[in-house]
Amino acid sequence: MKQTQIDDALCRRLIAAALEARKRSYAPYSHYHVGAALWTQSGKLYTGCNIENAAYTPTNCAERTAFFTAVAAGERQFLAIAIAGSPAEIDENGGRKIGKLTQAAWPCGVCRQVMAEFCDPDSFFIVVAESESDYEIRTLRKLLPEGFGSGNLADCIQ
Repeated sequence: MKQTQIDDALCRRLIAAALEARKRSYAPYSHYHVGAALWTQSGKLYTGCNIENAAYTPTNCAERTAFFTAVAAGERQFLAIAIAGSPAEIDENGGRKIGKLTQAAWPCGVCRQVMAEFCDPDSFFIVVAESESDYEIRTLRKLLPEGFGSGNLADCIQ
């Protein structure tokens, strides 16, 4: 049976885990810190943070870090992910620090494509936090309406 909604308690639990993961982000170039918390069908939670690189292309988003960690642990079925991210704040000495959330951090196109590889587009939920208690939920289908997946390769695979 497909899941058609996600409850507030789970959303808040995922957001709390995403905020905790955000504290571990490595973003010395963009100063945009993101954490993600991925909930599996088996009831396990995997977190990830964004990890930047001076060469840019090796940079990895928080969402993909969580997915790749879960897949490496043997997970293949996912129910929801929470994402929490915002630019760093300027502290009193002019430096940067991870501060409060100031905006929603929707997943990039590459992360949406990774989600499409593993998730049912109609029953996988993306929770984007604007604060610890203010969030929006979308299905993957809503964020990637004409997604590309294994079904597009059916004629190629024989």
